[in-house]
Amino acid sequence: MTEHENTEAFDADAYGPRTTEPYAADESDQRPDGRHPLNVTHLVMGIAFLSFVGVWALISSDLVRIDDLRWLLPVPWVLAGLGGLLATAFGTRRSSSG
Repeated sequence: MTEHENTEAFDADAYGPRTTEPYAADESDQRPDGRHPLNVTHLVMGIAFLSFVGVWALISSDLVRIDDLRWLLPVPWVLAGLGGLLATAFGTRRSSSG
């Protein structure tokens, strides 16, 4: 028998026993209030994307002229930055009782 023929023993020794069950979150992964942790990067990029869609919609519906782009295009970045700052400031507060 060669070294790699007994892969079951090799895998079980190196990586633990094989399981076919899906990943089950243990209790440490769940927050007591039932909310999931906030991903600030996803929030910021989502706000920026939706803001750019809003700018595009305003321009394509002729509510805003193309001459107004010089002040309108920075607005999505400002909104995204403000959302990131607010999420960072208020989203990471945790209760010290526990």
